[in-house]
Amino acid sequence: MPPKKPDTNSQKRGANVSAEELLGHYREMLMIRRFEEKAGQLYGMGLIGGFCHLYIGQEAVVVGLEAAASEGDKRVTSYRDHGHMLACGMDPKGIMAELTGREGGFSKGKGGSMHMFSKEKHFYGGHGIVAAQVPLGAGLAFADKYLGNDRVTFAYFGDGAANQGQVYETYNMAELWDLPVIFVIENNQYAMGTSVQRSTKSPSLWERGAAYGIPGEEVDGMDVLAVKAAGEKAVAHCRAGKGPYILEVKTYRYRGHSMSDPAKYRTREEVQKMRDERDPIEQIREMLLTGKHATEDDLKAIDKDIKAIVNEAAEFSKESPEPALEELWTDIYATEAPQEA
Repeated sequence: MPPKKPDTNSQKRGANVSAEELLGHYREMLMIRRFEEKAGQLYGMGLIGGFCHLYIGQEAVVVGLEAAASEGDKRVTSYRDHGHMLACGMDPKGIMAELTGREGGFSKGKGGSMHMFSKEKHFYGGHGIVAAQVPLGAGLAFADKYLGNDRVTFAYFGDGAANQGQVYETYNMAELWDLPVIFVIENNQYAMGTSVQRSTKSPSLWERGAAYGIPGEEVDGMDVLAVKAAGEKAVAHCRAGKGPYILEVKTYRYRGHSMSDPAKYRTREEVQKMRDERDPIEQIREMLLTGKHATEDDLKAIDKDIKAIVNEAAEFSKESPEPALEELWTDIYATEAPQEA
């Protein structure tokens, strides 16, 4: 098979990008890919229970947007959340330990794949209820506007969640109050198992914001540089006090909806075509090689280093103990029993 080539637009964008930035994007996307591959292995071994939704193929979305964010900006997303956590700087050990339900995890092993948080990194969780994170994202943005701290919130959701009513209630409130929130629609073409063409009549999802006066745009989510450029535009809009912005980022997931999904609703040829022609990591890899920013040996060394970090995270998760039984009674809301007269 001939070497994959980035498209012309990608090459043009990459021409004015430093080797350091390209290498940074490459490393971060590869970290997510290798971490998710390892998570898939651990799930197959029975070490990860419940659900597990992998981000393989969508790496450019969150890496590009995190490159446009500043310290203190917030993010909230759905259950396909491991990539978002890695991109915002959360420790791979803590993430993997949480996936395996261990004490060393970010939620002490009680949240699992779909529910973990980091106040330190301003990551306000993956959420299992479809679209529930969207109004939460507006709430985070409301707090920032109230405090006047110039921060922005990224509220991620998918093409399936884009058909939920609470999304549009949130659009209305966000525009009404000029909230600094970026609604990021990660359109990976399939809502669970249904193609977006079969579930959505409107040709685009971001344009629905026009009914509320919210501007936005469609972005090539397989091109990390295009995502970063769109993210910077959206961030500037919000920081200028102009209210919310919508980014519909067209991406693609290579795996099923979750680890239990064989994804028989699409052909192998469709997935392979995306891998061969549009893979976000391969695009940056080719830019690095053709621009002589890195050699094959340099990139192999990066991959080796990342695999070591991921393997270390997997070993940490295996060695970390399971939560003590007493943890059943912590981090919950409780009311005292009424006192007898």
